[in-house]
Order: sequence, then structure tokens, then C-alpha cells
Amino acid sequence: MPNYAILPPFILRHIVRAGDAEERRRAQNTLARDRVIRSARMDLMANMQDVVVMTPPPPKGRRGRGLRRTIYVFKPHSRRRLPGQRVRTEGKPPTGDPAVDEAYDGLGIAYRFLREVFGRHSVDDHDLPLAATVHYSSKYSNAFWNGEQMVFGDGDLKLFSRFTGSLEIIGHELTHGIMQYTAQMNYTLQAGAVHESICDVMGILLKQWSLGQTVEASDWLIGAGLLMPGINGAALRSMKAPGTAYDDPLLGADPQPGHMDDFRRMQHDNGGVHINSGIPNRAFYLTAAALGGNAWERAGKVWYNTLCDKRLRPHYGFKRFARLTLRSAAELFGKQSIEASAVREAWAQVGISSLEGG
Repeated sequence: MPNYAILPPFILRHIVRAGDAEERRRAQNTLARDRVIRSARMDLMANMQDVVVMTPPPPKGRRGRGLRRTIYVFKPHSRRRLPGQRVRTEGKPPTGDPAVDEAYDGLGIAYRFLREVFGRHSVDDHDLPLAATVHYSSKYSNAFWNGEQMVFGDGDLKLFSRFTGSLEIIGHELTHGIMQYTAQMNYTLQAGAVHESICDVMGILLKQWSLGQTVEASDWLIGAGLLMPGINGAALRSMKAPGTAYDDPLLGADPQPGHMDDFRRMQHDNGGVHINSGIPNRAFYLTAAALGGNAWERAGKVWYNTLCDKRLRPHYGFKRFARLTLRSAAELFGKQSIEASAVREAWAQVGISSLEGG
């Protein structure tokens, strides 16, 4: 069953093995919560060998009413389930609760980014209202999209800080919603790694756009600032240099490869979706680096166009996805364009070539 949480389960399991009693307890609590989430999400899954989120397409015609945000606070001792107690709605002033206000601001930035850069109106392209619940559970170290809304934990404040504080995490998880309404990629093996990578791409583009950062100025980190002081690491993942984001006794060493020579075949993590996503992540970084400037203007549009391409099938792995990115670059900028050349060369540098065939 898919786990759309930003923090991979293998990090939590490493904490269970390596942490002290309190760290183990908190990691086990987060893993237990994640299992409940995955079980609940079965209502949204099709009965297929490779599980696909099946969401009816939005109705044709007029879009909705623009940006509409609602932020909730989770009430653990209440019989009510998600979303929780409503604390801030569209147009209302800040509450003074950092998690509430970070979630509210982050959803607004994400909505404007999707509309202004890609012409998309919310995750469903028909102005679906954006909702988020903060303060989920107790010292919960994760954030996730549950098929309807965002949910954020506060972290344990020893290893992980508030998950609302990372704009690229908000962008990553909202992109799971976009995938739900658009591409419906499988969440296993290479297709699942493509799924995760697309979410990282949209997350880093959101951060770069909001900060006005060029390719050269960006840190290319997913979850920068999430790790607490004293943890040996910069983030959860590095798109520029997969495998270098962290190396800490409690978290373990970043296992992401950046080349097909190091592709990892495994049973856990849905076949390594959070691990092997480093390969398409680096391909996107290399494309953007070759083109320079603002990544959302050319490389980002190629990847977004591919995400929305009707030719993209739920089971497509790295090579088929790579071929579609090359076709998208050719359609957007021309077959002989520097954009198409950058895409082709980037995939070759991570070990995926001969894209013109098939």
C-alpha cells in the first residue's frame, strides 16, 4: 500500500534500531500512525496488483472560486477524526500559531505558483479548496497527503522540527494530489520512484519560485531546515547530489543513488520509491543546470508537461518517462532546441540513453 508521507519509513526504522528509549518510542509512534493512514487510504485505492489512486476527473466547464484555504488543528482526545478543529479560513488574519500560519501561507504560495507558472488552478485544476491539519498526533515526525488534504506533524523537536516550516515539503505533498487527479502513477518500483521524483521536482520548483532563486542559487535540497541542530545532515534528499543529504548515527546514511549503475532492487519502501527517485531527481537537476536561469521556466515546464501528458501510463519506469520528457521538450521548444539537447544529455549522464526509439 502506498505511503505518501515525506519521511521515508527506512529512516524511522533506523531510529528504532539506533535511538534511545524515547527516540525509539517516538519513531514507533510515527510508524504506527503511518500504518493507520495507509490502511485508511485503501478506500481510495483500486483493486489492482500495482495500486493506483483512482480519482474521477473534475467536471468540465467553469473553474471554481479561486484560492480557498482552511487550516485545522488536530484534536487527539476528541472522537472527531481529521480534519479537526477549524482555526483559520481564507482571508482571516494570522493566528500567532506558527504551524497554522506556515501552513496557511505555504498553501497560498503553492496555489499562486501553480496558477502563474503552469496555468493550473489548484491540485485538480478546478480550484479544489486547499485544507491542512497541523499539530497531528503527538510529536509526529511526518507530513502527508491523505487523498483529500495535507496533514503536518510537529516533529519530535529533537531529530526533526515542524514539517510546516519547509515549503518544498508542502509542494511535494500537494503534488501527490496533482498526481491523484492527473497522472495516477503506480506507487511501486520504478514507476513509484518516478512518482516520488515528480513530487520532489515540483517541491523544489515551488521553493525556488517563491524565493526568486536561479538554478545556480538554489540548494536543491528537499527538507532543508527540517533536521534539528546536532544531526549530521542538511535535508532529507539532495537532488543535485543524491546520497549526500545526511549521514548520522540515528538516521543512517542517505541511500539514494544518482546513476543507474547504483540502482537498488529491494522489497521494502514499495520497491525503493524514496531511494531510487534520486536517479530521475538528478536528471532533472542536470537538465536545469544545463539550461541555467529559472528552472521553472524551461526544465520545469518540460516536466510538468510530461506529468500532464496523456501518453504517460501508470506503470512507466525511468526510460519510458525519460522518452516522454524528451518528446515534451521537442514539442515545447523544438526537436533541435537546446532544451531538448539538455534533457537528452541529462538522462544519459544518469545512465539512461537511446531515448529516440520506442
